[in-house]
Amino acid sequence: MTEFSEVYSRYFADVYRYCLSLCRDEGMAEELTQETFFKALQSIDTFQGRSSVYVWLCQIAKHTYFNHCKREKHLNRDADLDALEAPDSLEERLLGKESAFAIHQCLHRMEEPYKEIFSLRTFGELSFAQIAKLFGKTESWARVTYHRARLKIKEELQ
Repeated sequence: MTEFSEVYSRYFADVYRYCLSLCRDEGMAEELTQETFFKALQSIDTFQGRSSVYVWLCQIAKHTYFNHCKREKHLNRDADLDALEAPDSLEERLLGKESAFAIHQCLHRMEEPYKEIFSLRTFGELSFAQIAKLFGKTESWARVTYHRARLKIKEELQ
């Protein structure tokens, strides 16, 4: 473990700068760097030494960034679909008392964190960034969890 802490200390700043050059966002670069070192720690025994440790870490960082971009693109596509949704969207159903009660029943049966995320977003009108901060997670995690909660409610109401 001391060997990896030396790798972390030696390359953290360089990998961070590389991530920052990819995404141009300091917060995102920090997150990508942490995830890079986490993945590197998990797969350190597969490192064969064909390249330098720095190049290996940058490859992990690059793939981590590309995976993040794919997830964001998928989430943005889902958001676009939600905007095009039929007039009887889930939020509009809340206007009717019977529908609201049915949704509250679904929420009552739903497991955490879906229940709380949906309530905070829909009833508390918190942004995904605020929800993520409350849970100590990423904004993407908050979006995905909310989306999954919506899907669970929609399935149960149909």
